[in-house]
Amino acid sequence: MSTTTGLSSRESAVLAGVRTGLFIGGEWRPGSNGVVAVDDPSTGEVIAEVADASVEDAQAALAAAVAVQESWAATAPRERGEILRRAFELITERSEDLALLMTLEMGKPLKESRGEIAYAAEFFRWFSEEAVRISGRYSVAPNGATRLLTMKQPVGPCLFITPWNFPLAMGTRKIGPAVAAGCTIVVKPATQTPLSMLALAGIMTEAGLPEGVLNVVTTSHTGQVMGELIKDSRLRKLSFTGSTEVGKKLVAQSAEQLLRISMELGGNAPFLVFGDADLDAAVDGAMLAKMRNMGEACTAANRFIVHESVADEFSRRLADRMGALTVGRGTLDGIDVGPLVDRPSQVKVGELVQDAVDKGATVLTGGGTVGEQGYFFAPTVLKDVAPDTRLLAEEIFGPVAPVTTFSSDDEAVRLANDTEYGLVAYFFSKDLTRALTVAEGLDTGMVGINQGIVSNPAAPFGGVKHSGFGREGGAEGIEEYLDVKYVGIAL
Repeated sequence: MSTTTGLSSRESAVLAGVRTGLFIGGEWRPGSNGVVAVDDPSTGEVIAEVADASVEDAQAALAAAVAVQESWAATAPRERGEILRRAFELITERSEDLALLMTLEMGKPLKESRGEIAYAAEFFRWFSEEAVRISGRYSVAPNGATRLLTMKQPVGPCLFITPWNFPLAMGTRKIGPAVAAGCTIVVKPATQTPLSMLALAGIMTEAGLPEGVLNVVTTSHTGQVMGELIKDSRLRKLSFTGSTEVGKKLVAQSAEQLLRISMELGGNAPFLVFGDADLDAAVDGAMLAKMRNMGEACTAANRFIVHESVADEFSRRLADRMGALTVGRGTLDGIDVGPLVDRPSQVKVGELVQDAVDKGATVLTGGGTVGEQGYFFAPTVLKDVAPDTRLLAEEIFGPVAPVTTFSSDDEAVRLANDTEYGLVAYFFSKDLTRALTVAEGLDTGMVGINQGIVSNPAAPFGGVKHSGFGREGGAEGIEEYLDVKYVGIAL
């Protein structure tokens, strides 16, 4: 591993504690393609080098998963649950080191990394309890002549492709139910942020997970390496979190083997503020919905659609709050907003803001990059945003809040649904009838009413339309990893 001289002794120690090879069949090994660098997005400097896997390396990982699938499926549900519970406890005990590691590779402020570590760990606690609740049913056939038995069994070896924006939680959200259900796993973490997943592999081993159940493959040749795995007849399940563009390609590739698939894809979340809303609560909710993870979240509020009677006041208050945020390296005290993950992301956000300004939008705060080092972008609020502005149609993935207006409830719902995406929507209103009517009318998989965060391990997470399909978390989450078998019994 190579590190920069600008790291503190604790930062260097945390990085040095992470194994950076491929984790296959319970062993750490080098990648056939050498190594790939991991950057600190706050400086652009290399902080680590991880193994770069080839197609053959990935096939070895799948072979390791296949080899132990039968024995792992036969493991007692209580034992599978206890392993997850021990992993939850280890993550919790090491939350400070894991948070620092995450901040170094991804950039988010330490307080946000701590929040993600807690969120990630909760998936293991939740699914440790679900492992012993897998059930079927027994019933009498309508004609009374036979008995009907249904049972649920593990899908089999799974491939998980996880994103860079939540390096640990997007892994535990998939690994937790798969382990609980009795499935073996190959994980390919994002090239920008592989360290958190590699650290998790070590924790799972300490928790008692048998060799081969979890395998981690890092690679800079994702399309080629993963494409070959998806074609492999030994694989039975694919779960992906990432962009809709990539998700569509993976769905097409998965058709060859008719894989079970779960897709958690892009979003274009509307944030509606009705005329009767508590504006203090709405602004608080907007800050949570927009600025979690610097706006780099599929659940981030992308379009603020505000009733014309309160739009000016809401925009002013939001701009005041956004403008007061402190931007800087996430490891420093008092930082509210870290860098974007890489230079292309910073450039894209800048282009979206410039497009809006060129079409008449007014910048109330922010509007450009911050500093000369790293990939920082100022928290930005725009008003008078034209309907044909790119950032109303595209996923911003940055700290930019465009404000538009509406005049009626029907118009608000129509504007909210005017997108190919359908992951989550937020709205603020004191009217119960409106709350139920609007919630039913929104074409999204999740709705937040008078709150800016909906993610919860005990609730089903997922979208509709181009935001994907399948659910993660909640009682529904484990069903993605179980096949239903019907047995007819003659009397």
